[in-house]
Amino acid sequence: MKMHPDQVDISAGTVAALVASQFPEWRALPIVPVPSDGTVNALFRLGDDIVLRFPLRPAAGEERRQELADEQENARRVRRHVPLPVPEPLGLGRPGPGYPGFWSLSRWIPGRTVTPREMGDPDVFAADLAGFVTAVHAIDTEGRVWNGRSRGGPLHLADAEVRQALRASGRLTDTGRLARIWDECRDAPAGAGPGVWLHGDLMPGNLLVRDGRLAAVIDLGAMAVGDPAVDLMPAWNLLPASARETYRRALAVDDATWQRGRGWALVQAIMALPYYVDTNPAMAATARHTLDALLA
Repeated sequence: MKMHPDQVDISAGTVAALVASQFPEWRALPIVPVPSDGTVNALFRLGDDIVLRFPLRPAAGEERRQELADEQENARRVRRHVPLPVPEPLGLGRPGPGYPGFWSLSRWIPGRTVTPREMGDPDVFAADLAGFVTAVHAIDTEGRVWNGRSRGGPLHLADAEVRQALRASGRLTDTGRLARIWDECRDAPAGAGPGVWLHGDLMPGNLLVRDGRLAAVIDLGAMAVGDPAVDLMPAWNLLPASARETYRRALAVDDATWQRGRGWALVQAIMALPYYVDTNPAMAATARHTLDALLA
């Protein structure tokens, strides 16, 4: 079952033909689909060292090309400042036979998607993640401000979408209590200043571990300048309660920012739960975990 009405399927054969025509230096490398619970891209491994990312909802316009180019530029910007690997851009692919959109190539990063079982010591993991987030937030924005589209703007702008998602989730979670939590978070005092660089999508699927330690942070497609509270989402979508406090202390988060972080976690989870409940069990499970943590 497809997750999105306009989602396309892409085969390894199509990918091989696109690589052969656009990146002939790599045409002899094997191509293997990469299983993923992600909701944005289909992944293919090219040889041992390259990962190809094909948007599930392809687009051939300049806006999509620029989105992918911006993501790769952000990766170049971030990797100079952070203590963990992030994707290393290797190129952009163009629309071609069998796939009507732009796509991207990056260096493969070894590791496994984090789960509570894979995490090792949760407090160590929380501290490592906080170190990454601190480094991202410290990158010079060069005068940039929130772009008006991404996560990181005023929470109240999400009010209509949150309430619609709550109405759609009446049989899935305790929407009455969540509505009250949302009101508190939405009305928390706004942060001072023009914002900081954010990863913007610190979901478990974007955090890789090796030997129980955080090994890399991937998928910079949501990176933008905005409210630092957005990057508090792992406190509820992943970390146990004790490590949640470790994460907060390591980031020196004040009460208002923490409350907005709860709000961003709620926004992501309540919008994901009814949308993916039948099509992406892993994403729906993460949404339930997040909401249960907020309700605890």
